[in-house]
Amino acid sequence: MKIKKMTLGSQGLVVPTIGLGCMGMTGFEEANMYGEADEQEAIATIHRSLELGGNFLDTADLYGPLKNEQLIAKAIKGNRSSYIIATKFGWEIDDNNRVTWAINGKRKYVKKSLERSLKNLNTDYIDLYYLHRLDKNTPIEETVEAMSELVKEGKVGYIGLSEVSSETVKRAHAVHPITAVQSEYSLFERTVEERGVLQTLNKLGIGFVAYSPLGRGFLSGQIRSIYDLPENDFRRAIPRFQEAHFAKNLELVKAIEALAGEKNVTPSQLALAWIMSKDILPIPGTKRRKYLEQNIAATAIPLSGADLANLESIVPLGTDTGKPYDEFSMGLID
Repeated sequence: MKIKKMTLGSQGLVVPTIGLGCMGMTGFEEANMYGEADEQEAIATIHRSLELGGNFLDTADLYGPLKNEQLIAKAIKGNRSSYIIATKFGWEIDDNNRVTWAINGKRKYVKKSLERSLKNLNTDYIDLYYLHRLDKNTPIEETVEAMSELVKEGKVGYIGLSEVSSETVKRAHAVHPITAVQSEYSLFERTVEERGVLQTLNKLGIGFVAYSPLGRGFLSGQIRSIYDLPENDFRRAIPRFQEAHFAKNLELVKAIEALAGEKNVTPSQLALAWIMSKDILPIPGTKRRKYLEQNIAATAIPLSGADLANLESIVPLGTDTGKPYDEFSMGLID
């Protein structure tokens, strides 16, 4: 089974209808994000994705930091042109390759980050280059102008933003066409709809990319208690997984599982099919071929109007499943 293609935004970028989030393939120096890394299996997963038509890889200089881009460089070596690579910048990384946890969207830093990512990815161009978070101390126009220059130089194909408001999108798009906006989006996290961001993107012809489309793993049905997460797993600090919300969220997952069972698919596949039914590109993260194949199989699941209505009646727009980040990280969303 080969994945169908879609056009992301209106600038001409053609991508598969599902992407591969690579963040979990390398550990973070600061925290354990999603268990231990296994480089060999991660590279095999990237190669298997390509065999199935899944050639869209999502990474960022923050992941590792820098190690994730370096891993991708190994995986795509000798076959760069077969892949569409999206990476991000903005979390400031100093000259010792340490994250300062400041956001930097200044012109000079945009160029510096790009050159570093090109080196780490061992490539001379990046297909889609995102600003990872808005630098609230730098006008978005300055950042996008600098990104626009990278497009003119042929070092970047298309540009994107992540976790931004409608107002920021409009200001950025007036400087240079934005191809994609990436934000967290799933049955458990629909803030972009509530805030009108999706409507803005549709109006301007900008594509939408959904990260954490499985609610950071909650929608997989594999997490039955907080103790199913390793002790140093960062999700333990997220309100969605804490006591005030956990039991209620688990009931929602069980209802989704029942619906998935009727269709003979997994809850993860149902959650992904729901996103794809909206012409949104999900980028579920995985580092194992087994889960990659299951995720890609979701591209072939047809959902009727009744299926969609059933799902949305389980988790109606506005359902409070708990914030997706701790307080510090929530403060960095535009």
